Amino acid sequence: MSGAERISVGDRLGPVELEPITRLTLALYCGGSNDHYGIHVDADYARSVGLDDVIGHGMLSMAYVGRLLTGWTRPDAVRAFTCRFVDPTHPGDVPVLAGEVVEILESHGETRARVLVTMTDRAGTLKVKGEAEIAI
Repeated sequence: MSGAERISVGDRLGPVELEPITRLTLALYCGGSNDHYGIHVDADYARSVGLDDVIGHGMLSMAYVGRLLTGWTRPDAVRAFTCRFVDPTHPGDVPVLAGEVVEILESHGETRARVLVTMTDRAGTLKVKGEAEIAI
């Protein structure tokens, strides 16, 4: 049976609930990404630019969503992956990842699944929405 026969429109990924985002998470991501912008780790700086507190890196949220995809398929099967950051994440937020196969299509000589993905917090507030094409 080919991958295309096993994956169908309507198939769901997740939901997967991750550990809460902590200040340590943000500090470690600063080091790993070399993104040390103060809004991510310095509460005083974040307040000086109008935020209530530090916020998570958008690319950290995208990485979490990418982890949902690569937990579902091989990393080398991801052909396209885009995200839109809808609402910032904060320390204490619990990322909840989910996705759904919305289309099976032919592209560049291969069968692909188009998957819509989201990251919300535990309360259901949408943080990230995106789309991926996965070779199947």
